[in-house]
Amino acid sequence: MSENPKDLKYTKEHEWARRTGNTVVVGVTFYAQESLGDVVYVELPRAGASVTQGQSFGVIESTKAVSELYAPLSGKVVKVNEELRNTPQTVNQDPYGAGWLIEIEPSDPKQLDALLDADGYQKVVAASK
Repeated sequence: MSENPKDLKYTKEHEWARRTGNTVVVGVTFYAQESLGDVVYVELPRAGASVTQGQSFGVIESTKAVSELYAPLSGKVVKVNEELRNTPQTVNQDPYGAGWLIEIEPSDPKQLDALLDADGYQKVVAASK
């Protein structure tokens, strides 16, 4: 599944964001997990933590590299994918589903509109290959 879902928004740092009512679920893209290789560890903030758009909110570690995770928008973390502590490889297996990372209650929902759409993100991927 290298296709970027059209209903998501994307960052140039390869995170995706999906609006779900009043919150936004965040994960890493297929391209990101494919580039990283086998994910072996994910460090995420606790629920209740604040994140700032464009700032690091955690770390994803693979057999190849350690990479920062960047918040696509500012807000409060309301949910963390605790399953990833025991099964970080879920990020590889299902990056747009069960491999989600955090859920944010945005402080400014308009920040989501400023992110890339699927076509814009595809251009970023094409330029980085």
